[in-house]
Amino acid sequence: MAQGVAQSSPNKPHDLGHSEDAVAGPSAATRERRLPPWLRRWFDNHQALGDEARQAGVEWLRCLPFLAMHAATLGVIWVGWSPVAIWIAAAAFLVRMFAITGFYHRYFSHRAFRTSRAFQGLMAFVGGCAAQRDPMWWASHHVQHHLHSDSPGDPHSPSLSGFLGSHAGWFMTGEGFQTRSKFVRDWERFAELRFLNRFDWVPPLLFAALIYVLGWSLERFRPTLGTNGPQLLVWGFFISTICLYHATFTVNSLAHGWGQRRFATGDDSRNNWFLALLTLGEGWHNNHHHCPGVARQGFYWWEIDITYYGLVVLSKLGLVWDLRPVPAGVVERRRIDSPSGGSAA
Repeated sequence: MAQGVAQSSPNKPHDLGHSEDAVAGPSAATRERRLPPWLRRWFDNHQALGDEARQAGVEWLRCLPFLAMHAATLGVIWVGWSPVAIWIAAAAFLVRMFAITGFYHRYFSHRAFRTSRAFQGLMAFVGGCAAQRDPMWWASHHVQHHLHSDSPGDPHSPSLSGFLGSHAGWFMTGEGFQTRSKFVRDWERFAELRFLNRFDWVPPLLFAALIYVLGWSLERFRPTLGTNGPQLLVWGFFISTICLYHATFTVNSLAHGWGQRRFATGDDSRNNWFLALLTLGEGWHNNHHHCPGVARQGFYWWEIDITYYGLVVLSKLGLVWDLRPVPAGVVERRRIDSPSGGSAA
């Protein structure tokens, strides 16, 4: 088993007496060091961070791609819209949201079910297309959140860092950039996950290219659909991804203050039906903090949990298995409301 994520080795000094080095000029490592650290980390997450890793301030230069994604949505002014662009944007949102909620969250963070290595890798890649970094980074911060929920050490508590800090500001800092490796040691043995942890820009770039090629193909072979490459890129990638960003982020920022509490969890987590619809079931957040290791977050039949329904379908197909159920009696423990009748589904 690998003992940790591969790290960049220190650069060795040049042998100035070596004639080949003198002719070839600066090595690739030397040329790389000439680039500012924030720019190197656009392409390689394993670049050493140094003192800035302990800083709480926003690293605006490193976060320029994230900001540029928002600016790119203005391209809709020039590309217009079409029904097919709207449908593809919606499909891209739903598929990638399911990969985040079902796999980044319930699988990689909480081990709520089991799957094969091949399907694990596939869903890690699909989740990566959401441009929310890789599953190891995502899970490591989520585990830390549960260990210190709404107390010092929580990376995104609205009661400690405010709405903006918990919504997006936390991952824009040097501290938030780091993968908390101690929480994901078991995932480090998979080379494909280590690759995504280091080069998390690969899946979203490939996805954006695929969306563009799809639009170009439809313009060429089905021109009556009224779409093209730039239009699908703006709708299917940029707009869809921005909607996906902020829908996901609401679980950190809004679901710890807006909604109802059913269980005494020691934090500010809430159940919110609207956020549950928006995030395919993640809005039953107080339920989740009460019993985080189960595959289902909507404990009652009326608590819609689309992610769980999708996992059940995948289990019927044999792609996932051993979905961890809500333990008997857990819904009656630590209640701070009056049971609303009925039994947990």
